[in-house]
Amino acid sequence: MALDKLGESLGRVIRRITLAGMVDEKLVREVVRELQRALLSADVNVKLVMELSRKVQERALREKPPGGMGRKEHTIRVLYEELVNLLGGEGGYALPRKSRIMLVGLQGSGKTTTVAKLARYFQKRGLSVAVIAADTHRPAAYEQLSQLVEPLHIKLVGHPQGRDAVEVVKAALPQVEKYDIVILDTAGRHRSEAELFAEMVALAEVFRPDEKFLVIDSNLGQQAGEQARAFDEHIGITGVVLTKLDGSARGGGALSAVAATGAPIRFVGTGESVDALEIFDAGRFISRLLGMGDLQTLMEKAKETMDEAKARELLKGDFTLEDLYAQIESLTKMGPLGSILKMIPGMGLALPSGAAELTEARMKRFLVIMDSMTGEERRKPKIINSSRIRRIAIGSGTKVEDVRELLKYYNTMKRALKNLKKGRGRGMQQLARLMRGMR
Repeated sequence: MALDKLGESLGRVIRRITLAGMVDEKLVREVVRELQRALLSADVNVKLVMELSRKVQERALREKPPGGMGRKEHTIRVLYEELVNLLGGEGGYALPRKSRIMLVGLQGSGKTTTVAKLARYFQKRGLSVAVIAADTHRPAAYEQLSQLVEPLHIKLVGHPQGRDAVEVVKAALPQVEKYDIVILDTAGRHRSEAELFAEMVALAEVFRPDEKFLVIDSNLGQQAGEQARAFDEHIGITGVVLTKLDGSARGGGALSAVAATGAPIRFVGTGESVDALEIFDAGRFISRLLGMGDLQTLMEKAKETMDEAKARELLKGDFTLEDLYAQIESLTKMGPLGSILKMIPGMGLALPSGAAELTEARMKRFLVIMDSMTGEERRKPKIINSSRIRRIAIGSGTKVEDVRELLKYYNTMKRALKNLKKGRGRGMQQLARLMRGMR
């Protein structure tokens, strides 16, 4: 998850509210001051921070909580709503079934990598995707794009020798007509800014894009807003993709600055892998920052990596170590474990720094241990006694304690799934405790 330091700071604000004996004017003022420090540290514009602080303080003190909601819950709700408004309001990008998408942006913004990520994003959702390479100014731009998309079996059209960009697009269009999604990569460097924008306008006239996405490096911070305004004035962008959000200390500034221009943030890059791209939804994003989780995104990731029929079968039958092996493998394919855990409500606040890495290593060790078991042991864990545990530990190069830890984890997971099958709320509570216990 991006902006870890901001998330930790906002988590402390939430804990301050939840642990307070009562919510009064003094507490609200203290919470607002902590909120200001957190946002300013994330490079959010001072004017925006002060305006948000005023709204949070005013609403928390003057608004009457809705029926059935206490003052604490209402204060947290106000904080959530105002942070969402700061980033452009509720709602995410609606996935098109057929679209031409033109990507623009300055060199170094991560545009070519974003082309591949975007192509992969639509491909995973069952759409046919083609890419046109029209950056004819940067050396080896075609080769870089080829290395990114060809392993994904995505159609690439262009010319490695760097012909005129408009002519490249004209020649490519007949070859990509049958594809659901066509993505155009453009140059980010010219001799002058005027030439850059002139080529973009000419490409747009030929390509006729449904979407014009501006790719911006999150490390720009508040300057991202100025870049968004400049591109919008020249070519009329329909959305922004913010890259490198996972490692940017200035990500809060970039997010809020772009949102303040009115340009919708469509996607955010959250890592280096080709799968590390997410639709930006301010509500989901703030929920994860506040430690409230993002179960919707988690379920979407799970759907991409897990076999639905197997999942139904899992809930019907008896849970075995073979099932556990399959589930751990699926979980590791969903991305960095720290990001996954933060999508589970409460886990964002419960997970200490560095715990995710330990957990991921432990899960890999569990797979190694299960590889040293016989098929019968994985199917019938009850037969695993002390002598078998010693043999498994030796065979896997681990300790007896590690094997016992795996069996304990398995039994906890089995109980949790049993409760889920019976419709008991305890199931999710046990799963949450289980994830924490893997630290």
